[in-house]
Amino acid sequence: MKLKTFITFCILLIFSNPFIHAQSVQRPKLVVGIVIDQMRYDYLYRFKAYYGKDGFNRLMNEGTNFTFAHFNYVPTFTAPGHTSVYTGTTPYYHGIIANDWYDKTAKKMIYCASDSSEKSIGSNDNEGAMSPKRLQSTTITDQLKIATNSASKVISISLKDRAAILPGGHMANAAYWFDNKTGAFISSSYYLKSLPPWADNFNSKKLADKYLADEWDLYKSASDYQISAPDESHYEYDVFSEGKTSFPHSFKNVKEDSKYVILETTPFGNQIVEEFAKTALVNENLGKGDNTDFLAVSFSSTDYIGHAFGTNSYELEDTYLRLDDQIADLLKALDEQVGKDNYVLFLTADHAALITPGYLKEQHLPSGELNSKKAMDSLKAVSARTFNNLNLIENFSNGQIFLNHKLISENNIDIHQVMRVFADYISESLQGVSVVFTRDDLEKQVAYRTNPNLVVNGYNAKLSGDIVISLKPAYLINDQSAGTTHGTQYAYDTHVPVLFYGWHIPAQTVNTPVYTVDIAATVADLLKIAEPDGCMGIPIIK
Repeated sequence: MKLKTFITFCILLIFSNPFIHAQSVQRPKLVVGIVIDQMRYDYLYRFKAYYGKDGFNRLMNEGTNFTFAHFNYVPTFTAPGHTSVYTGTTPYYHGIIANDWYDKTAKKMIYCASDSSEKSIGSNDNEGAMSPKRLQSTTITDQLKIATNSASKVISISLKDRAAILPGGHMANAAYWFDNKTGAFISSSYYLKSLPPWADNFNSKKLADKYLADEWDLYKSASDYQISAPDESHYEYDVFSEGKTSFPHSFKNVKEDSKYVILETTPFGNQIVEEFAKTALVNENLGKGDNTDFLAVSFSSTDYIGHAFGTNSYELEDTYLRLDDQIADLLKALDEQVGKDNYVLFLTADHAALITPGYLKEQHLPSGELNSKKAMDSLKAVSARTFNNLNLIENFSNGQIFLNHKLISENNIDIHQVMRVFADYISESLQGVSVVFTRDDLEKQVAYRTNPNLVVNGYNAKLSGDIVISLKPAYLINDQSAGTTHGTQYAYDTHVPVLFYGWHIPAQTVNTPVYTVDIAATVADLLKIAEPDGCMGIPIIK
């Protein structure tokens, strides 16, 4: 009887003592994911002397800085980039093979996030007819929702719809993006029936209109920009219709129906995103509940500005000097709302960028272009000579050729021979081509984390084309003498920042190779939850 009484006493003690009963897993109150569109890794150091102490330098000095982080697939575009960071896998598995791609069934180009079954929330246009329905794997944000039985909140924000929708995954509470027709943040009926009052209130302030009334002038002393190219440069587009490319810039010559679009090509676009993110942080009470929440923020103006002005411009440097302060301001808001030691944050990019092609040519550095029209005309001639048919190519996009399978079958032509003939001609005859893969080549291989063939990792057998063309370094499909672009497997497009900061993150610099697919795996490991279902990454915080 005494033994029975003792056992009963022990059981009661265990369940009544909070220090014993609450043996729960320790987790941060909030995860913050920051993706900077088109950020080269070297921007962390190129502008470091001009950054303040509370933005990029705070993350580098107090967090873990992975100095040799790369994307492990091609094409390095915005939609695949954001998706790969948050799924921990590549287009081979997650299915977001580009921003837009040719749909072999519908026989037309489709957009990565479009969904005609949904409607806009927050506007009367069609800019909100979006969803993550084409995303074929779970994200780390989905896994957090699953782990907490949807008790965690996930909010995702960007200027670009795809940069908000794809990080938010399938289960986000809301994804918000900037409608460049109205100047307001909107969402989709996939998430919401109406905008929350705090978002309506934010939109009512019309911050976009206030920025349109301002000039974009240099943020700091002119001497701080000497590292960049001359301010007036023929490597830049005249975005503001001013007859010049140098500072200051104003919106007075911009057409009325284009002003919000052009606003995105200024640092004010990032400022609006930061202000909206801080408002969401407070009004959604992120990091205040019993479960870990997730705030995903993507800064997209860097991409628009890079495309328009190039990698060596005053405009690009000015944008990063301002972004440094914007990140510092967001960190301050996180400290106040959640507590400095209560959140974990990662910062990366969705891709990097090629040094301005016009500059490369002027400096006699290797570069060039493949003219897509001439290439297709020559392939039609090859088709006519070899197969007596001019229409065997159905589409050419994203460096991929889609063959007309129906026509090939109807004419009893061997499709494998067609692929080989075209591939051999492209490889031998077209300028700037490095290597050509056919479907037959790629379907024999499987994607994996350290695969040296980045084309395989980015190839989705169901969605991708029949022939994939890879160009030499610094070669482009079609000429681009001003601004810059991205999309290749070369280091200038794949090497990006990866910074972790905050809860349980050591201060260290790591130069061993890691991949952006490791970010989702690392967050899952920190949270002690399952990684996304297609994840090929590994935890990189020891």
